[in-house]
Amino acid sequence: MLDLSTAHYQNRKLENLVENRTVHTLKNAELNIFETHLQASQVLLKFQQPVLASMLKGKKIMHLADSPAFGFLPGESVILPANELMCIDFPEASFQNPTQCLALALSEEKLQEAVNLLNNRGLKQNGKEWSVMDYNYHFTNDIAIYQILQRLMFVFTENHPSKDIFSDLLIQELVIRILQVESKSMYLQKATTDPNNDRISFVIKYIRDNITEDLNVDLLSQKAFMSASNFYRTFKHELGSSPNDFIIEERLKIAESLLKDPKVSIKEAYLASGFNSFSYFSRIFKKKKNISPSEYKVKSNFMA
Repeated sequence: MLDLSTAHYQNRKLENLVENRTVHTLKNAELNIFETHLQASQVLLKFQQPVLASMLKGKKIMHLADSPAFGFLPGESVILPANELMCIDFPEASFQNPTQCLALALSEEKLQEAVNLLNNRGLKQNGKEWSVMDYNYHFTNDIAIYQILQRLMFVFTENHPSKDIFSDLLIQELVIRILQVESKSMYLQKATTDPNNDRISFVIKYIRDNITEDLNVDLLSQKAFMSASNFYRTFKHELGSSPNDFIIEERLKIAESLLKDPKVSIKEAYLASGFNSFSYFSRIFKKKKNISPSEYKVKSNFMA
């Protein structure tokens, strides 16, 4: 969960109990921190620029144009277009447990610069250019996006003469990573619903169907009817991770699910998810989850 700095609490003025706003402005972006200390409903909010909203603490119910209402929780973000009216409910906010959310208003020029960078590195596999992400895109922050947002909160609130430069570079990386997360989400969905529609979706389905097999770039590139180098470059460009990293991610999802079952041993879990070595599995699991498989299993079974 993203954490507000001590400096924020020392410098902000709590003037309103519903959506109290603290603003930090730089040349190409504006960071808003909203805090709500009372239950409220149908609170309206609008920005003149595209916005990334990310929950820090508590819960909101978001009502956006042309989409069903959804719960907005810590660790989640949503991309909003300029001038979109948000209608927000705060069902659980209290003075002891305030709802906190950041809203990063972005320059459309800087958004397009990040998109242009991706296109300069290569088009999508279907020959189409990258474009600004779909608005009202609701997603869970991965570790990279989480770290960028945490860094941005620090940069906006520090007293440094070059913080405009720092924020521009961080926002550029943030936009690119969100575009790749969105692209990955699309391929994961297509791998389930229409895997024969494109090469990447087909390969993702093949990985999932053969997760315990010896999967490598040479084999997967053959399945995609691409050279190994082109397949590797395309996969990483569009999903933001290498094929090998994606395979590990998929295997860890399966292992994590199996470890929650008290009837499944750790050995059964790692073998069923495609890991052949317990020491390697344990090392990767702890690196990605910050907890060992045995600790995770005890914790999960205790909470069940």
